[in-house]
Amino acid sequence: MKVLVIGSGGREHAIVRKIAMSPKVDRLYCAPGNAGITELAECVDIAVSNYIGLADFAEREGIDLTVVGPDDPLVGGIVDVFEERGLRVFGPRRNAAIIEGSKSFSKDLMKKYHIPSAGYETFTSSEKAIEYLKTTGFPTVLKADGLALGKGVLICNDYEEAVCGVHQIMEEKQFGSAGDKLVIEEFMTGREVSVLAFCDGTRVLPMTSAQDHKRAKDGDCGLNTGGMGTFSPSPFYTAEVDEFCRKNIYRPTMDAMKAEGRDFVGILFVGLMLTKEGPKVLEYNARFGDPETQVVLPRMKNDIIEVFEACIDGKLDSIALDFEDNAAVCVVLAAEGYPEHYEKGYPISGLEHFQGKEDFFVFHAGTKLAGGNVVTNGGRILGITATGKDLKEARRKAYEATGWISFDNKYMRNDIGKAIEEV
Repeated sequence: MKVLVIGSGGREHAIVRKIAMSPKVDRLYCAPGNAGITELAECVDIAVSNYIGLADFAEREGIDLTVVGPDDPLVGGIVDVFEERGLRVFGPRRNAAIIEGSKSFSKDLMKKYHIPSAGYETFTSSEKAIEYLKTTGFPTVLKADGLALGKGVLICNDYEEAVCGVHQIMEEKQFGSAGDKLVIEEFMTGREVSVLAFCDGTRVLPMTSAQDHKRAKDGDCGLNTGGMGTFSPSPFYTAEVDEFCRKNIYRPTMDAMKAEGRDFVGILFVGLMLTKEGPKVLEYNARFGDPETQVVLPRMKNDIIEVFEACIDGKLDSIALDFEDNAAVCVVLAAEGYPEHYEKGYPISGLEHFQGKEDFFVFHAGTKLAGGNVVTNGGRILGITATGKDLKEARRKAYEATGWISFDNKYMRNDIGKAIEEV
């Protein structure tokens, strides 16, 4: 079969690698792809925002399955465009992807269907939001309602900081139109855990757990980013936590979306906070997480094409997920200055060290080919992933492998997965 993957990041590189392992796949394309993906798939120069162009390509080339990676096209309705042409596609339709596209929608859904989450209020007026802040406790959390590349969340420690945050989001439009509406949320404490789940509109099948590191600097300091590293599994996501989440979060979320006429088919990403009162939902995403995918898929034994097709056909009950009894750690190599201002175009050396090593992976994110060389082309450049018998070994190997790579303005956090050493 012919498969097309849409996207150009580390998440898509990990998805492409997993798809390439399927004996069902004869031809693999990626649009637009990146320098690393070119080694596994034919990259096609079509932007992820060009839904019509992508659908035209799928029709012209006889693509049997399209897999959508990023959030923007899913929220924008690319799956609807493909399905209207009778094209087979994996991902939620627009009316289901809203679970990520609007934080106020997802918060209202959780409230209506009694899914555990933080208390909140929603505002379309900065004046009313600021007035509300006089009645709330601190720290408090400000969330831009729409998509903001994983960066539209501010944690404010006092009233003055929160007022400044409201101005940044709603008036200065730091996150663009995503800040037209604002969610002010109760601050929760505990361990964060992420779980990705396959969904077929009726059933939900969770994968193994992971834990992301969002802040740019060591010690969880600095600005929020798209993710600076992750590990899997989380030792804090116990069998008891899993049982609670399946009963009180995953299944109720699927049932709620169906009850609202928004059947969810694709990947449901559930960000959890393990509080003293029990697990609560931090956020939903409507696609594979980045960089969570870079540690989850390398541990997955299943043929991912079989799982994708079971989701689309509403036959997820025929699938039993199987993961390696090991661990994985991913350390993101970024450009100094990310997520604000950074330079591009620097040659990358050392990629050859990953060839032939089964326990090491280099997932390209912000890279491109220039004059036959791989050069930096974004804020997050590479995801260096290693597997090991346990998390400590995987972490040691991942950081060892970061030393194999060189490029000007290379930056990384040095504490990815450090919390596991406390367990």
